Amino acid sequence: MSLMVPTDGPNAGFTMLLFQIAAIGAVFYFFIIRPQQQARRKHEGLLQALKKGDDITTAGGIIGRVKEIKDNRITIESAGSTLLVERSRIVRVGDQSAPGVAG
Repeated sequence: MSLMVPTDGPNAGFTMLLFQIAAIGAVFYFFIIRPQQQARRKHEGLLQALKKGDDITTAGGIIGRVKEIKDNRITIESAGSTLLVERSRIVRVGDQSAPGVAG
């Protein structure tokens, strides 16, 4: 089965333009948009599974252990200090890092 794209006639240039725009759109979706959506879903799942006692790393580089969880605020203990961080700023839980985060 071959892809039939008209190559002659008054609308040939317009048809090729539409085909190229659709191809570029597909490339953007499969190589940029879709992987970002999957990474975001994985990170959200990682944060939802967070529980007391988990070792975490924040986006600022603070390493600590979860002491208490209240809504979007997480109380962690790090080097004898107690800190309050937002759930969304956690990039690593245990040895599982969020997708797209180096480290």
